[in-house]
Amino acid sequence: MRALVTGGAGFVGSHIVAALVDRGDTVVVLDDLRQGHRAAVPPGVRLVVDTIDGPAMDPLLAEGWDVVFHFAALSLVGESMAQPLRYLMENAGGGMRLIDACIRHGVRRFVLSSTANVFGDAAPSPIGKDAVLAPSSPYGESKLMLERALFWAQRQGLHSASLRYFNAAGADPAGRLGEDHRPETHLIPLVIDAALGRRGPLDLYGTDYPTPDGTCIRDYVHVTDLATAHLAVLDLLATRSVTYNVGTGHGHSVRAVVAAVERVLGRPVPVREQPRRPGDPAMLVAGAGALRDEAGWLPRYDTLDLIVQHAAAWRVAHPNGYGPD
Repeated sequence: MRALVTGGAGFVGSHIVAALVDRGDTVVVLDDLRQGHRAAVPPGVRLVVDTIDGPAMDPLLAEGWDVVFHFAALSLVGESMAQPLRYLMENAGGGMRLIDACIRHGVRRFVLSSTANVFGDAAPSPIGKDAVLAPSSPYGESKLMLERALFWAQRQGLHSASLRYFNAAGADPAGRLGEDHRPETHLIPLVIDAALGRRGPLDLYGTDYPTPDGTCIRDYVHVTDLATAHLAVLDLLATRSVTYNVGTGHGHSVRAVVAAVERVLGRPVPVREQPRRPGDPAMLVAGAGALRDEAGWLPRYDTLDLIVQHAAAWRVAHPNGYGPD
């Protein structure tokens, strides 16, 4: 199979690339390296450094692809609240131009990295794939706009899977890949760094949510399990488009993550309580039964301690992440 992966030098995208390479597929990565890293692309995999609507896109798509996996996006919820139009133009506008180019060049399968943020603050827990869509941030709105674009694109022969992630976490169990955002914004690596003394106290945003310990609850899904979810939906796209939630079905609070890191590393985590951030729902837990029933996907690394173990092992072994790009 020939697969083009946009954003394939980033955290989730690089794990998909590794899974495809492990299967023996031919993979090319399109990434502008604003958030991705050259070192996250496996040796022998071609990396095209450009944006999804840059000059390289059309010639690249003309090479012929069995599937396009689309990860390239701005992805910070808080930043999107401060820069809403930038997120809508880059994520939704750029993504729609990519979808249009796929149609023009005869691509028949497209897998979108979407988000649970499309559901907003008022969704029940666990969140089924048919829950009311009400994004609580421009980031979530931009992903929903792409989902809608793909709904209409199927009339032109492009079958798609929109995979609504909950919280991607962990690292490649073999130690090849990990999480290296600059700046880092994901909770688990921030907690690990606080425990290792690589940063100051962890800022705990909000302690008065309507949850058992007052902190936000999230469904943490191992990034390697996310990769297998992308592969599991491919056969379905031969005949239809699909939308799934991708998560474990159980959530963990911020304080529970802190406790897990303390257990795994045997070190205390200094914490500094802060007010809530805008755009953060109290609870996001996936109802992922449809993905399991229809695509046969099951998470393999679905305990919080195992997720933290893999994340911590990579972070300890790579104190400077992937290093200079």
